[in-house]
Amino acid sequence: MKKGFDNEKYLNEQTAAILERVKKFDNKLYLEFGGKLIFDYHASRVLPGFDPNVKMMLLQKLKDKADIILCIYAGDIERKKIRGDFGITYDSDALKLIDDIRGWGLDILAVVITRFEDQPSVVQFKNKLERRDIKVYTHRATKGYPSDIDLIVSDDGYGANPYIETKKPLVVVTGPGPGSGKLATCLSQLYHDHKRGIKSGYAKFETFPIWSLPLKHPVNVAYEAATADIADFNMIDNFHLEAYGKTAVNYNRDMEVFPVIRRISEKIMGESVYKSPTDMGVNRAGFGIFDDEAVRAAAKQELIRRCFRYSCEYAMGLEDKETVQRAKLIMSELNVKLADRTVVEPARRAAVDAQKNKKGHEGVFCGAAIELKDGTIVQGKNSPLMHAASSLVLNATKHLADIPDNIYLLLPNVIKSITDLKKNVFNKNAASLNLEETLIALSICATTNPAAQLAMEKLKELQGCEVHMTHIPTPGDESGFRRLGVNLTADPTFSSKDLFLT
Repeated sequence: MKKGFDNEKYLNEQTAAILERVKKFDNKLYLEFGGKLIFDYHASRVLPGFDPNVKMMLLQKLKDKADIILCIYAGDIERKKIRGDFGITYDSDALKLIDDIRGWGLDILAVVITRFEDQPSVVQFKNKLERRDIKVYTHRATKGYPSDIDLIVSDDGYGANPYIETKKPLVVVTGPGPGSGKLATCLSQLYHDHKRGIKSGYAKFETFPIWSLPLKHPVNVAYEAATADIADFNMIDNFHLEAYGKTAVNYNRDMEVFPVIRRISEKIMGESVYKSPTDMGVNRAGFGIFDDEAVRAAAKQELIRRCFRYSCEYAMGLEDKETVQRAKLIMSELNVKLADRTVVEPARRAAVDAQKNKKGHEGVFCGAAIELKDGTIVQGKNSPLMHAASSLVLNATKHLADIPDNIYLLLPNVIKSITDLKKNVFNKNAASLNLEETLIALSICATTNPAAQLAMEKLKELQGCEVHMTHIPTPGDESGFRRLGVNLTADPTFSSKDLFLT
């Protein structure tokens, strides 16, 4: 995809903006980090050129000035909420996030479990962290919130939360996903600081929506699509317009909560620091865009991906119909259609071709297609030997390595050994190889087959490529594609009549 975003310029501008805000509050700022701290793939998809780990790059530049606090909502742990791009629960994502932060040479000062109600699964999570020497604090729901300001800003409100000792001028408060309690944690710390005579302040760092872009810019609309499940929507910041006579874009939750934040901060600090939700932010992402046409095109593609994802989640019982309808409506506003995704129709044609050439195969006929970085479309279809995802990846690596179609990458005895294991030992009805199994088989065959070795070397070139499947991927296919780093979509149909798939 054509780049349209200057990551280095953004990193420099964002760092300077944060440091400037720290100075404004007597060198003590609680910065709420919205969105994903690491692996922000949504941002990298809609802003081609954006590094998904740019926030960690920023923290590395500020490591001598920043403490990091991680918040997680107890309810997300209890109901095992899933992070879609990794397919893991939010509590597992919190553990992974701590590991990833440490991998960047940083560390977590503390974990805050918010709106804690002594849930057994949450207590177990807390114990797990504490027994690995990680400080854990629990916050109950804030009494009086959001209407009773006197109670909120009192020892029975924010004062009931334990105080987290911080040493550095910047305190980054982050969490796995929305609703994690980051804002309440920041304001709680603000209350405790001001009681101790520390004139600290609060600011928000959230990439989307981008306040300096028009309301209906595809990048901002893509944010609405990404949050269709929680019904977020963008709107003009009327507080900003009234205060400064300038148009800025924000979103409904920030707009709704701003009057409450303003009243709370006035009660804590004795003055109104911000005149609008936009004032609270330190987002400079809009100034990193150098090719508006490129980011518009990328954002429109994200609308399609989100619609396919919600449709599949609805079929699996994970989403409601209203979310799917909302995603489709958002697409229609910009006149975007599912067929605008170039890999959709080739994947569907591959499924039709599979049915025409049954070759002893019975059941559901599946197709898949990938768009390589040079624009080439490669197809794959399922067979008694392997899933459509498996044949797709093998065909793609063959194309990239200039390996003729009639040359086998997987040795017959290796395939037979795996299928025998699945049938005779694991007692599985379906013995065809999913993508994860195929990649393992390819790595085995690469030790003796030069063609397989060449194909193995081309797997990295699939990262960032667009893939579509005519069926919801099985766990083995989805995991394999996730590890390859492709952008995967699928039609909301199942590859088997079986209810339990592996």
